[in-house]
Amino acid sequence: MPYQITQADIETARDVREHLLRDPHRPGYHFVVPEGLAHPADPNGAIFWQGNVHLGYIYQRHGEHCWGHVSSHDWLHWKHHLPWLTPTDDSPETGIFSGNCFHGEGEAVFLYHGTQQGNSIATASDHWLEQVRKSPANPIVPVQDESGRRTGSQGWSSWDPHGWMDTDGTYYGIFGGHTASVFKTRNLHSTWDHVGDFLAHPLEGVDLHEDISCPDFFPMGDKWVMLCISHELGCRYYIGDWRNEQFHPEYHEQMSWVDNGWFAPESLLDDKGRRIMWAWARDERDRETEQSASGWSGTFTFPSVMVMDKGRIHLQPIEELQDITYGGDNRRLTLENGSDVLVDGLHNRQIDICAWFMPKDAHRFGVTVCRSPGGEEQTVVGVDLREQVLFIDTTRSSETLGRRTVETAPLPDYQAAQLQEDGGMLLRVLADNSIVEAFAGGTQAMRRMYPTRTDSDMISYWAEGGTCELDTAATEVKRTNHH
Repeated sequence: MPYQITQADIETARDVREHLLRDPHRPGYHFVVPEGLAHPADPNGAIFWQGNVHLGYIYQRHGEHCWGHVSSHDWLHWKHHLPWLTPTDDSPETGIFSGNCFHGEGEAVFLYHGTQQGNSIATASDHWLEQVRKSPANPIVPVQDESGRRTGSQGWSSWDPHGWMDTDGTYYGIFGGHTASVFKTRNLHSTWDHVGDFLAHPLEGVDLHEDISCPDFFPMGDKWVMLCISHELGCRYYIGDWRNEQFHPEYHEQMSWVDNGWFAPESLLDDKGRRIMWAWARDERDRETEQSASGWSGTFTFPSVMVMDKGRIHLQPIEELQDITYGGDNRRLTLENGSDVLVDGLHNRQIDICAWFMPKDAHRFGVTVCRSPGGEEQTVVGVDLREQVLFIDTTRSSETLGRRTVETAPLPDYQAAQLQEDGGMLLRVLADNSIVEAFAGGTQAMRRMYPTRTDSDMISYWAEGGTCELDTAATEVKRTNHH
């Protein structure tokens, strides 16, 4: 008999919805898992399919890991679907862990890790990708021990898979772990053959056995990019060549700096040819108390376009963000040494700031967001030209919650010359209640912040070491309807 909804159920659902809407820390225009705890909350299965963006996310239900499923036509407003992948009676896994979704031969192919079993396959071909069929051959590569992570006797792990179909019809899979490996097959639903190690050689300064987890491998221009994490370093990427069924890395760069807070990246290629990525912005509140009491966790970074420039990856927030911005403040200022100019009439924790700084002799400049009038709470975002870093300082972001850290992302060596040529530098800041992202000089940084004062909703512009001209636009961002 179908479950019968009672009036008590309806009242509880209404209470939960209103509780989430009142929460001052719940982001409004960044994607957040709809309700409940999500740890891990990896984005998974991102694919552009028949005119829509589809995105999966890990969440926990009845003690089991599952993939949720949302879709969007504009990257901003999300349609919720029934779960994509869950443990079922007709499949051997006890939970669904990381993987990806890619275009196969007339169908979308899910390559995922089934906990306690191994890497597995599912497919769908309907318009909304709701009719998902698990392969009867699962697991296509079983785990070699109870963890599924450790390198087995054959030199590979069945862990965190990522797959794609080559132009000749061969299916390839990268299996993550401390020794990332390559597998292939001509038939999705048969045994996959072990090809060998994924990395052809190490790179100076990067441990060859630094784990490659949550892998995402794709071509950009005439190069290939491996977007991934290590559990210690957080989000990072390699650039190199894919030849003879092996990756030959040439360059490595971190994307998370002070810790591993920027985690579990996922990307897709859209219908405009853009490579767009998200990552899990890990929640810094206590999981057993603050997250549980709030009833939510699992926040993603804002979707950003990946651009290859001078052999590095630059991120740019998608242009669609302008479709949900309004009002705001536009001004041109001269900032003297030590100045800190509050913006009157703009009080919002959901803000998009584009600030063009033209330093005369100032060596530090930036923006303060989520600031109380007296600065008791504030999150400082800026550029230090002497140290050659973009930074986010959360040491005073909250009186009680979150970590007090300074994230410093190195600026590329060529930025000093670029600054002289352009006469300035663009600092882009996205603040959204409990997350702040910054982009400047070809690099990026992200932090979580949890202001507790109701008046911590102001912004200011500042400069140190000398004079700085500023041309800025700060716009408020509407809360989207994905909640």
